[in-house]
Amino acid sequence: MDYGKFRFEQAKRAKEAKKNQRVMEVKEIRMSPGIGDNDFNTKLKNAVKFLGDGDRVKVTVRFRGREMAHTDIGKDILRKFAEGCGEVGNMDKDPKLEGRNMSMFISPKSQAQIQKAAKEKKRKQEEAERAAREAEAKAPAAEASSEE
Repeated sequence: MDYGKFRFEQAKRAKEAKKNQRVMEVKEIRMSPGIGDNDFNTKLKNAVKFLGDGDRVKVTVRFRGREMAHTDIGKDILRKFAEGCGEVGNMDKDPKLEGRNMSMFISPKSQAQIQKAAKEKKRKQEEAERAAREAEAKAPAAEASSEE
């Protein structure tokens, strides 16, 4: 194989590898400490969509005026948000106050982690159903013995 052919093959492989990779964007979601439930759920749904697309999400709570005295509310909102995104994302950084903004980053889970979590959830649900059926089967037997 001559050097020219080798360089051509190498460039071809590099071009193919570059075509398959994807740049991870950072999407930002901003909230305030007094956010309502429906607004929160809408922003959570958008974040789950962003994580599903493979983007990182920066979640920011903006404090204005007297809200700065209640940064614990913002931390609670961010933790609740992280729990809501728990199926498709991992919290990278804990909520951190920077000036008047408290922010955290959530990165997407790999497909293998998502499938593993789904299997675990399905297995727990099946166990709960099985336990309920067993309890239901025992209850009529106990009633029959008490009637005699």
